[in-house]
Amino acid sequence: MALRGMFAAAALLLAAAALGACQKRAAVPSGANRPAAAAPVAARTSGSATARGRAIDTAGLSPGLETDPRVLIRAQVLLDRARFSPGAIDGRDGSNFRRAFAAFEAAHGLPAAAEGVPTLDARGWAALTAADAGPVTMDYMITADDLVGPFLGEVPTAMRAMKGLRRLGYARPAEELAERFHMDEPLLEALNPGADFGRPGTSIVVLRVADAPLPRVDRIEVDKTANQVRAFDATGRLAGVFPATVGSTERPAPTGRWAVRAVAPDPTYTYDPSKLTFGPKSKGKFTIAAGPNNPVGSTWIDLTKDTYGIHGAPDPAKVGKTASHGCVRLTNWDAAALGKAVRKGAPVDFMGVEQKRHTG
Repeated sequence: MALRGMFAAAALLLAAAALGACQKRAAVPSGANRPAAAAPVAARTSGSATARGRAIDTAGLSPGLETDPRVLIRAQVLLDRARFSPGAIDGRDGSNFRRAFAAFEAAHGLPAAAEGVPTLDARGWAALTAADAGPVTMDYMITADDLVGPFLGEVPTAMRAMKGLRRLGYARPAEELAERFHMDEPLLEALNPGADFGRPGTSIVVLRVADAPLPRVDRIEVDKTANQVRAFDATGRLAGVFPATVGSTERPAPTGRWAVRAVAPDPTYTYDPSKLTFGPKSKGKFTIAAGPNNPVGSTWIDLTKDTYGIHGAPDPAKVGKTASHGCVRLTNWDAAALGKAVRKGAPVDFMGVEQKRHTG
């Protein structure tokens, strides 16, 4: 059933330059890797005043509701705030949510759900909601500043077509708003049927996602098998877990230990066929402007392995689900959070084996 239909049914019941040219391309934390203490977050005293928002904020887990989108949205927001990122929040029991919840349970000494059964279970849900009982929705009024753009209308998919654009911005206001609140765009639309996202003064339901910085990150693990990045503080405690697209069987990511060389927020992207293993060789070298829909997204974390990095992605819904050309893709918001927290020189350990999937 489509998300919009699920919510309707529920309502009846209640309702800089990239420093290298990226080759564009779960083991879960052990019990010893307890999560680092969460940073203080802003008071969350009230949720959305709408019926849809209240239905999500008050959603509870009981038998038969393990895949209810209201319960899953609440769980995904709480994971996001606990820094076990589910990626783009979509209200679905998908692979990124399963891996994030498994990492949360492992960090709290709980067994993960078996394959083929719903991800949510009573013990994990109890631990998640005990740690954070605040509302997960809020009402937001679209402002004129939200609509400055410029919006592209349609983002080119061919790099050559991106070359002439002054900035690789968002396609439309809904895409910008969805990314700001860590949401899948169809979920934003489902929570706000008929809303005009391009009109100042429009009130919409959004999610109360992570609003505190990560603690300083002193080491990173890139798990190719689990399609996951894990960040650790100086004491070895888990600081964050993020879904990731890590290489492919055709163009694998590096192996072994490397390090963070530098971080570039809002990077440009250099297409250099002499350094890449994909794309036409006859087109020559050129630069693509910065922006969230740039091929490396909003942040580039440069590694000491030449041409490789950890970076954002223009399509958050594909992170962890399609292959890459060797680099490590995160959602733009996860890449930005990690980039702000990681120290220069932090070791980056690549482990596991790439999973066979379509390159996207």
